[in-house]
Amino acid sequence: MFRDREDAGKQLADLLKPYKDEDVIVLSIPRGGAEIGYWVAKELRAPHKAIVVRKLPLPHKPEAGFGAIAEDGSTYMQEGHEDWLSSEEIKRVKKEQQEEIKRRVQKLREGEPLPSLKGRTVILVDDGIAMGSTMIAAIKACSNLGAKRIIAASPVSSREVGLVIAKLVDELIIIETPHNFYAVAQVYERWHDVTYEEAKKWLRES
Repeated sequence: MFRDREDAGKQLADLLKPYKDEDVIVLSIPRGGAEIGYWVAKELRAPHKAIVVRKLPLPHKPEAGFGAIAEDGSTYMQEGHEDWLSSEEIKRVKKEQQEEIKRRVQKLREGEPLPSLKGRTVILVDDGIAMGSTMIAAIKACSNLGAKRIIAASPVSSREVGLVIAKLVDELIIIETPHNFYAVAQVYERWHDVTYEEAKKWLRES
């Protein structure tokens, strides 16, 4: 159990100490991951940027998703998604989320592109991994952008999703894997939805 995102971020940073002073870049998945990324980057003395990834929501049930898309267009879609949606619906949802990604890149990075990842070690962080879609899309993006090594790190994940992600990265670091996992918030004593202003603050202060 973590007191809050600061506590979780500091604990995660402690586990990532072997990367201290190496040529790494910390990429956080906003908005919840921004504070986690701040504490990790501070400990590692590394640059910290947001990588924008969006869930691909089901049109008839937007709280659920069938995958995710990253800002470079890298896409992950769950197995069987073609049974739920037509190809036209999939294209429409992807286009909508790509437009939303542009808006969020403007908000969080003032429209600046990601720094070059070619040949670098990337540490991808979030405040928790639920279904795993956004983290997997972010991993694909880092790989497609030429990262030499990818480390995925988060305070909490389900065991099943963790096993999937571990196969996609060079290293996976998770602190909590609850037996009865139902929500990221369950491992935080104090939890709130992070605003854009808060996320920008943690990114700006890194």
